[in-house]
Amino acid sequence: MLVGAGIGLFLVTDARVLGAALLVVVLGFVVARVPWRLAARQVTVALPFLVVILVVQGFVGGWSTALVVGLRIVTLLALAGLVTLTTRAEALIAVVETALTPLRPLGVRPERVGMVVLMTIRFVPVLREHADGVRAAQRARGVERSFVFLTPLLVKTLRTADGLAQALDARGVDPGRAQR
Repeated sequence: MLVGAGIGLFLVTDARVLGAALLVVVLGFVVARVPWRLAARQVTVALPFLVVILVVQGFVGGWSTALVVGLRIVTLLALAGLVTLTTRAEALIAVVETALTPLRPLGVRPERVGMVVLMTIRFVPVLREHADGVRAAQRARGVERSFVFLTPLLVKTLRTADGLAQALDARGVDPGRAQR
């Protein structure tokens, strides 16, 4: 449904319809009783990228087009956030694996894709914690904004990935063959 909604959002060009779609998603957060701070965080995380996209789109394609693009992106981000906040990870993975099963003859391994999706869902917050920790350490040293932040973040991320790989190896998970 999320993929279908995403396709539908990109077929709509009327800002009023996209605004109504965003309102429906906001109502979904209300019905699901998601705290407002958590709901807002689903979109505000991508705010810097969204601003850049909107400004570029505004100058290149016009401000009405920028509004449509912005509404599409915000609605889709909010909808994806709503789905992930209200659906168990196991159910999301089951849907991914079921949807990809017809592609097995083409070499797609639904179990592996499901594991990647599950690990992505699990480790996005971990990476955010790493980034917050690196920023806090840099602020403690008097560095407010710096691209040097990427190097320690990359090191921490690679260490986490290495630890995860060792844990999977210790449990006998072989990424080279499909799990049964």
